[in-house]
Amino acid sequence: IPTLPRVFLNSVMVTTSTVILTTICAILGGYALVHLRMPGRALVLGMLVASMFFPTRVTAIIAIWEIQRNFGLINKTWGLIFPYVTLGLALSVFIMRGLFQTIPKDLPDAARIDGAGPVRMLFGIMLPLVSNGIVVVIIVNFVTAWGEYLLAATLMYDEDTRTLPVVLAKASGGMGAWVWPRLAAVYVMAITPGLLAFGIAQRWYMKGLQEGALKT
Repeated sequence: IPTLPRVFLNSVMVTTSTVILTTICAILGGYALVHLRMPGRALVLGMLVASMFFPTRVTAIIAIWEIQRNFGLINKTWGLIFPYVTLGLALSVFIMRGLFQTIPKDLPDAARIDGAGPVRMLFGIMLPLVSNGIVVVIIVNFVTAWGEYLLAATLMYDEDTRTLPVVLAKASGGMGAWVWPRLAAVYVMAITPGLLAFGIAQRWYMKGLQEGALKT
């Protein structure tokens, strides 16, 4: 596969950016839904829950393509970041909301009495208490973005702009045209980052789940 180094870097760039942006947005969204008084909070939560009942990648593929085309993001690798973040945000916010709900209400009340504002309360007090759950969000979005095929195949049509799952799927279709031991080695390279990420963070991942990361 001549474009393998470029394609691998594309996957690394898209996945890393997706994980960072989704995690930041999920932390802010989960915190706002629990600790900030804002109108329409119940409506936002209901929409988040409803969006998880539909195969969004399939049902919204035409709308996503139109939006990407209008913004000139078709066939641009970094353009995959925005739909990836959008599609992974509902579950991530829901996870972070459940985590923030496990923190006793007396703690933020005491922090407010001591003069802590929303920013200090979030980054100085809350985040250390939900660090295990943040690992859950990171792992979920890493695995999803690294292995995503449908959007990458639809929005990218040049070999240099595609990600690893699309190129590997295309290569697998040519029975007899590839040296299969080499292709198998490439597949191992493709799945290794996800396995390593989960293996390294498994302890924090399980703790995050046990501490209420999936609490409703």
